Amino acid sequence: MDPTEKSAGESIDLIADEDLPYGAPTTRERPLILLADDDSELRAMLKAHFSRRDCDLLESMDGGEALEQIISHRPNLVILDVMMPELTGWEVAKYVRQHEVYEHTGIIMLTGIGPTNNELTSPLFGADDYIDKPFDFTELQEKSARVLEQRQSPPLH
Repeated sequence: MDPTEKSAGESIDLIADEDLPYGAPTTRERPLILLADDDSELRAMLKAHFSRRDCDLLESMDGGEALEQIISHRPNLVILDVMMPELTGWEVAKYVRQHEVYEHTGIIMLTGIGPTNNELTSPLFGADDYIDKPFDFTELQEKSARVLEQRQSPPLH
């Protein structure tokens, strides 16, 4: 079954703001951030970093699960690995950018494919920014704050 549809065939992109578990992206008091990476150790490091910030966190271990979380929760920011099972990060980013309901969802691609490839491909698929692995948490923090601001989301403290 297509992950963008309910079992009855009804599109789940149309979840009403009041039915979202964390509320509407534009009315949240703190940002909702999805950490999507198939590397559990890296996700744990990202979670430890963002847990010290004033934000809510979701996690996904593959691209299909990431897309389901995006549809169900409309996070303010997605830290998205490129190479994941089910769907690649590029496929997830492309889906998000093709649907206006996610206009407030920022995307930072996180990958080890190299800075040149990242610089060329991330904008093509709608990512707001990218970070190469291995990365510096200061750079991640700065880029996350900037993307949240650009997408008119609650600030990351």
